[in-house]
Amino acid sequence: MQKFRTFSLLLAFSLLFSLAGPGAQALEEPERLSAQAVLLVDLDSGLVLYERNADQQRSPASLTKIMTILLALEAAERGEVSLDDPVTAGPDCRSGMRDDSSSVGIRAGEQMSLRDLLYCAAVASGNDACNVIAAYLAGSIPGFVERMNERAAELGCSQTHFVDPNGLSYDDLTSARDLYLITREALRHPAFRELCDTRAYTVPATNQQGERQLKSSNALIAPDGFYGAGYLYEGAHGVKTGYTRAAGYCLISTAERNGMRLLAIVLGCDGPLLSGGEEYRNFSDTIRLYDWAFAHFSRRSLLQPELPAAQAEIAFALGDPRVGLLPVDELSLPLPDEIPPGSEDLRIQLFDGNLIAPVRAGEVLGQAQLYRDGTLLATVLLVADRSVPRCYWDYIAHFAF
Repeated sequence: MQKFRTFSLLLAFSLLFSLAGPGAQALEEPERLSAQAVLLVDLDSGLVLYERNADQQRSPASLTKIMTILLALEAAERGEVSLDDPVTAGPDCRSGMRDDSSSVGIRAGEQMSLRDLLYCAAVASGNDACNVIAAYLAGSIPGFVERMNERAAELGCSQTHFVDPNGLSYDDLTSARDLYLITREALRHPAFRELCDTRAYTVPATNQQGERQLKSSNALIAPDGFYGAGYLYEGAHGVKTGYTRAAGYCLISTAERNGMRLLAIVLGCDGPLLSGGEEYRNFSDTIRLYDWAFAHFSRRSLLQPELPAAQAEIAFALGDPRVGLLPVDELSLPLPDEIPPGSEDLRIQLFDGNLIAPVRAGEVLGQAQLYRDGTLLATVLLVADRSVPRCYWDYIAHFAF
C-alpha cells in the first residue's frame, strides 16, 4: 500500500468554497423559486452551486427522453445502427399515449430515418417518436426500458426507475441528481448537444405524410415556440422540457457566460395548467437561478500546470534536492464574489515511496486535494518539475551504517 503524508499549503492567495466563512455574510439563496427540486451545477468542475431536494424521487415527465436519445446515440457510435437507417413505425407507436400527449403524428407503417425520429423526440418532444426509437433499437418497448434502467444504474443513478421511453407514465421516477448524471453523460456527445440546441427542424416527407415543421419547446432558446418570447435567455442552450400533472413543469438547460458553463435542473414547478396563472415557472425559475449564479460567482483558477503548487525534498539527491510539484491539470472553480477570501484547505499529500532519488521529470510525487467544510471537492495529481539523479555514496552510506 502506498503511504503518504499530508501538510497544509500556505498560498499567496486564499481559497473559499463555502457560501459563508468566518466574518463573512452568508450568500443569500435564489429567491422566489416554485420548483420542488433544484440542482445547479458547474459543468466543468461538477461543483454544486445550489441544490434543494436534489435526491428526492420525482416524476420526470419528458426529461425521460434524454435517456432514450442517449441510448440511441450510443448504439450509433458502437456501429449497431446508423442515424440514416430507415425506421418503420409499428402498431405500438402510440403505446401509452393519451389524446393530449405531445406527438408528431406518426402512423403505423410510416417510415423515417432514425435521425429524424431523434429530432422529433428532442425538438418537438414527440412521445410517439420515442416509442418507435425504442422498438427499433431493442425489438420491443419493454426491452428498451430494461436497457434504460441498466444504463441508469451504470451511470450511478440510485433513485431512477423508468417504465416507458418517453415519460408519460406517472410511475417513471428519478431525482434531480440522477438526471444530472444522465444529462452530463449525454452532453459528452456532440450529436446530443446539436439535437437539444436545435430551435427548428424540418422533417422531410415520408411514405405517408408531407414534411413536418418542428419548433423547440425550450423557451430559453426558442422565442417563436409554444411558450412565447418572454423567456429568451442570453447564453442559454438546451436540454429538455417536460410536463405532466404528476411531474409539474420541468426543465433541464445549460447556460454559458463569463467563462462559466452551468447546468440547471428544476422539477415540479408551477404553471398555467396547475395554478391557472400565466407564468411558466420552469422557465422563470431557471432564469432566476442563472441570474443569481452569474451575479454572485465567477471562475477562478486555483492550480495551473505551469506553476508549482509546492516543493518537495528528495532523499539521496545528487545536487539540489528540491523539486517543484506541478499539477497535471488546471483546477478552476466558480467562487462567490461577495465573500472575501477565507481559509479553506488545499492539502498536499506526498507519496513517501516516491521521494527517493532518482526521480524523473513528470513522475507523480503526490496530489493536491481541495476541501470545503471537510468535504473533498477535487483531487489533482502532482508531478516533479525536473529530474533528480541519485547520489550513490549517500545512498550506500545510509544503508551501510
